[in-house]
Amino acid sequence: MAGGWSRIAKRIRVPLGFAFAIFFLWLARPSLLFIGLSLLLVIPGLLLRAYASGYVKKNAELTMTGPYAYTRNPLYLGSMMIAFGFALASRSIWIALALAVLFAAIYIPVIQGEERFLRGAFAGFDDYAARVPRLLPRLSRAATPDNDGGGFSAALYRKHREYNALIGAVAIYTALALRLLFLR
Repeated sequence: MAGGWSRIAKRIRVPLGFAFAIFFLWLARPSLLFIGLSLLLVIPGLLLRAYASGYVKKNAELTMTGPYAYTRNPLYLGSMMIAFGFALASRSIWIALALAVLFAAIYIPVIQGEERFLRGAFAGFDDYAARVPRLLPRLSRAATPDNDGGGFSAALYRKHREYNALIGAVAIYTALALRLLFLR
């Protein structure tokens, strides 16, 4: 059962994000102050996602370097930072609550499903998981056998099309600015 929902959650998370954007824009009541404050979460979230995407070689190897030496899921952590930054910009408790529920319903099973895959595909996963937390990062880099190998790759960043997160953030900020200007 959990494996079934994990597969469904993995498939619907992106389309659900677009549907949530409509809900977001409907309830959002942005202000310049809160848009500014949101940047304190959104910009680091975008940077973390960009940084992590330049390290991960999906399904090919267990990535333990770069941000993966601090958290096993820097991409999801970055997504959460971005999402809750936009919730802050919206000034809506309903958006923040809906995001919390959606993240729990979608990302917990997705992460569990990915961990099942990684555990079966890579012999070192259990040892890595014992040293590196699932989501909230360590304060110091975990010692891993691969810590000295493999730096950031701009080619991987482009391959994973992580620039789409920046484009999406610009689009949301543009919509918030338009809402602020025309729909007070």
